[in-house]
Amino acid sequence: MKIDEKECVGCELCLVYCPMGAISMDEENEFAMIDEDECVECGVCFRSKVCPVDAFEEEVHSWPRSIRAAFSNPLLVHKETRVPGRGTEEAKTNDVTGQFRKGFVGVTAEMGRPGVGARFFDVEKVAQALARAGVVFAPNNPVTYLMVDQKTGQLNPEIINEKVCSAMIESTTPLEDLPKVIKELKGVSPQIETVFSLTISSRLEENGTALCERVLKDLEVPFYINGKTNIGLGRPLFKEVS
Repeated sequence: MKIDEKECVGCELCLVYCPMGAISMDEENEFAMIDEDECVECGVCFRSKVCPVDAFEEEVHSWPRSIRAAFSNPLLVHKETRVPGRGTEEAKTNDVTGQFRKGFVGVTAEMGRPGVGARFFDVEKVAQALARAGVVFAPNNPVTYLMVDQKTGQLNPEIINEKVCSAMIESTTPLEDLPKVIKELKGVSPQIETVFSLTISSRLEENGTALCERVLKDLEVPFYINGKTNIGLGRPLFKEVS
């Protein structure tokens, strides 16, 4: 994103619109400016239409900076996954392809939200912790596409310093391995310079309970049942054979 200094009238209306706080005032010359290193190319300032003189200019960036807009601008679609946003359709809607089978749980680490942002060197640290726990990364996830080695969770070094609004690392693991996953994530969390939340996706038992609840309680991990539930509105594309 760019501000045309010649057009800017220094009204300061745009300052509060940047979720990363990347817009500030040049007090000497009385115009707004954008910290390019902190800007995640989300386009909020541009789309808000708050500028009375239309001084914002949306730029098209080359690799690797182009990765910022792909993860931060909700209007864009990842060219690799053909899905907008930061995760797979399964994580954002309902499980209809059998991604979460009996005896397995989905483990998703969402990094950088709300309003903090994340550098990919932190995303890599969490991905590597998950890899050490033996998870299987979701194949149609944008972060998975950026991995040069899924066994170790290593990301493409070209994007390691890029900043995005948020990133979701999606994976699955056997229920019995969930304690190992939690242990690895607790171990890496002090090394992370941003925030990340953990989502555990689980199939419900016939009595409406989720087996992962017991595991999380035993680990004394606080959890909140405020996720999404498939109540049969989606058409199942997969039938599990026992």
